[in-house]
Amino acid sequence: MMGGNDQQAYDRGTSLFSPDGRIYQVEYAREAVSRGAPSVGVRTADGVVFVAMSRASSTLMEAESIEKLHKLDDHLGTASAGHVADARQLIDLARRQSQGNRLRYGEPVGVETLTKFITDHIQENTQRGGTRPYGAALLIGGIEDGEPCLFAADPSGTPNEWKATVIGGGRKEIQSHLEEEWTEDLSLSAGIELGVAALAAHDDEFVPGDLAVATITEADGYRTVPGDDVADAFEAAGLTTEDADASDAEDADDDDADTADDEE
Repeated sequence: MMGGNDQQAYDRGTSLFSPDGRIYQVEYAREAVSRGAPSVGVRTADGVVFVAMSRASSTLMEAESIEKLHKLDDHLGTASAGHVADARQLIDLARRQSQGNRLRYGEPVGVETLTKFITDHIQENTQRGGTRPYGAALLIGGIEDGEPCLFAADPSGTPNEWKATVIGGGRKEIQSHLEEEWTEDLSLSAGIELGVAALAAHDDEFVPGDLAVATITEADGYRTVPGDDVADAFEAAGLTTEDADASDAEDADDDDADTADDEE
């Protein structure tokens, strides 16, 4: 029977398989991603849509400083979930590779090619001593040969192509909604509505200002969707701000009651 010290050795090692074939540090990194705010990617007939929850954790925080969606190149974008610092390192790597491809070959890098470059780098950190897996996951989407493509990269370094998927918290409910509602002929606006509605399947107490939305099309490239358009998609998805406002009012009442108790 294996002793406790032996089990701890497999737990602490970043590149050791346990006897049952698990790498615990990779599983812990996946858990870090699952605790992050969710980001949804949807492939439509016209392009790729990213919808990310970017709610500020404090009223004193500048909402614009929360970055969940990033432009990698004119035809490429990414959404992140998990540890922000880890995600930023991967995003910087993806940008350098994308620009390097243009300088070397005079053409944009392929979506799949870039994804596999990033996942190869992620995988190396599950295999070498002195490092730890990245506690972040990425959705990488863009246009390749005139067609929209969407890939996901997780902390194990596995690249998978998707029609629609989610990274971060609430994956079970959000992915279930995407599987039920996604269709091949989705328009770009319908893809935004689907992404918003999918997030609501996990958490319906948010307002349009809590979302970051971006699209990637052949005609316009990477584009951040304005707040007014996000609000329109919010309403088109059948959502209202009444529930969120009611929840905020209840929280304010509770705060007033606590203050009164403290004064007494």
